[in-house]
Amino acid sequence: MLNRRLTLLLLAGGAVAPVAAFSKRPREIMWDDLIPPGVPYSEIIGEGEMDVVNDTWNPVYDANGTKLNESLNGAYIKMPGFIIPFDVTAAGVREFMLVPYVGACIHTPPPPANQLVMVSAKDPWPGDQLWEAVWVTGTMRTQLQSTNFGQTGYSISADEMEVYVW
Repeated sequence: MLNRRLTLLLLAGGAVAPVAAFSKRPREIMWDDLIPPGVPYSEIIGEGEMDVVNDTWNPVYDANGTKLNESLNGAYIKMPGFIIPFDVTAAGVREFMLVPYVGACIHTPPPPANQLVMVSAKDPWPGDQLWEAVWVTGTMRTQLQSTNFGQTGYSISADEMEVYVW
């Protein structure tokens, strides 16, 4: 026969077990995962033209550049990238675009929409670490939206961020 103390311990353990079972572990993704299955990367970049005066190439993206991987909608993910801040305060940056390489959208034409991610961070990322590669962990949504830097195809509500170690 179980005594009262043992019964309470067993009940308390049972109450904690479901919480542990439902704790989220992010799915680690990379930039290629943002392209829908069956669409080769080479098909998201269409024709382009060379701006000889400014020595830049201006890509023209076809419809594949805005196709999104809908299996990521609502997924809890962790992905690396670089920060293009929208507003930097003394506390750091909370709203930014995550891009696949340094300088995307600033010094070069922007990547296609399915290679750009809007991020809204719960905690600000320090302003003195804006050039660091970062891991962003949070819930991803598929949604096309326009910004001053380019059209984005995804957004993340970031729960956590950390420096990406190569």
